[in-house]
Amino acid sequence: MKDGRNSGARQGCIGCREGAGWDGAIRMAFHPIVDLWTGEPFAYEALVRGPNGEGAGSVLAQVTDANRYGFDQACRMAAIEEAVAVGLLDTDALLSINFLPNAVYSPVACIQLTLRTAAAVGLPTDRLLFEFTENERMEDTAHVRKIVDTYRRFGFHTAIDDFGAGHAGLGLLADLPTDVVKLDMALVRGVEDSEPRRAIVAAVAGLCKELRIGLIAEGVETTAELRALEALGVRFVQGFVFGRPEVGRLPPPRIIERSAAA
Repeated sequence: MKDGRNSGARQGCIGCREGAGWDGAIRMAFHPIVDLWTGEPFAYEALVRGPNGEGAGSVLAQVTDANRYGFDQACRMAAIEEAVAVGLLDTDALLSINFLPNAVYSPVACIQLTLRTAAAVGLPTDRLLFEFTENERMEDTAHVRKIVDTYRRFGFHTAIDDFGAGHAGLGLLADLPTDVVKLDMALVRGVEDSEPRRAIVAAVAGLCKELRIGLIAEGVETTAELRALEALGVRFVQGFVFGRPEVGRLPPPRIIERSAAA
């Protein structure tokens, strides 16, 4: 076990230092998270794509335990560099980047390349929002709390992704209070016709307001869902209702006409 830990540390340090260990070519697509109060993007989420715009699955299939650290660093670098190149600094929007906690070996060490990349392109650290998600129950909550605390010290914002699905629930929020939570699309789908979903969303919105945490509803596909969420107190929304992610561009959100009663 000791040799395994030392090997993991060496591998993690190399990947975190220079993004080594990942040889695949990647691009980033950007998708707006819209502030319904202003109609403007609150943030753009960076989503990994292949070099010619291929779907994320073709890239993620190449990720292994051996190159996971390097892949995480390569995604951060690409997201920052490409977002700034296509005009992020001409907006007020944050840049949202996904990461898996198990790809962060040491929070301070693994953030150095991110800091250097952001500094090189003039992106302030308070313009970065890091989303983390756990597909399996976290065995080391203390490690993830350390990541969140470290990121806050460096000025980053943090978010829990897929809130309300799997293990990303109230217990996780109690242990890891982040700046933002992203409501899972399973609670969004058909919310306008589902009393249980409306009750849950309203409760989560109230809880987030009480805790001073931002709430983003993701996966919104229809105007009916959008208006139901707005009526339930959700301010930030993401989904195909505003358009699809685009490679090499920060797409403006599609304008949604308000109803006469709104």
